[in-house]
Amino acid sequence: MLDTINSLLNRHPQKINANVEIYTWLICPFCIRAKFLLWWKGVNFTEYKIDGDEAARDKMSQRSNGKRSVPQIFINNKHIGGCDVLYALNETDKLDALLAVTL
Repeated sequence: MLDTINSLLNRHPQKINANVEIYTWLICPFCIRAKFLLWWKGVNFTEYKIDGDEAARDKMSQRSNGKRSVPQIFINNKHIGGCDVLYALNETDKLDALLAVTL
């Protein structure tokens, strides 16, 4: 455990400037987990905190083909999905390719 914490503290991630947007709720564990992975990879992202804001949730839902759960993640204006999809893309080495393209 201590090794993991030390590796986190000593990591100096390169900044990735793909256009990444994430819709979140403050206490959502999946949102926190998704933001952590993006941070860990050095991704600059725009976060839309939509706690209790139905208009913002409706906008997110329109962009995400009707999905109303959080997080909803967009990379370069393409809907990726939620936290599990983000981690699956990372585990199959597909996330880096999506993040390499900047707009």
